[in-house]
Amino acid sequence: MTVDHTLQVFDEDPLVGRDANVAAWRGYFAAFPEYVIYPLRVAAAGNVVAVQGRTTGSHLGLADEDELQLSLIWLAKVDEGAVDRWQLVADTATNRRRYGLTHA
Repeated sequence: MTVDHTLQVFDEDPLVGRDANVAAWRGYFAAFPEYVIYPLRVAAAGNVVAVQGRTTGSHLGLADEDELQLSLIWLAKVDEGAVDRWQLVADTATNRRRYGLTHA
């Protein structure tokens, strides 16, 4: 992570700073140790990597089979080999096209 790493979860206020983000992720994984990301598609353009996928074991508190019905997109912006921004956006047709996650 960059020193000024930003986590942006949908329309929530961003969390800025490596130390704050490391602490937040440690807390999240401690609270939800069964959290798993299942990537469906990955695309890269320039310094942004987009991952469309599903999760289980998250804070949503859903049964795995219900949580697996939900899909979202993670965006990672990389700066000199470190993640500068980690952003979650809605998995919509528009966003799949915008980030290159459509079928070829």
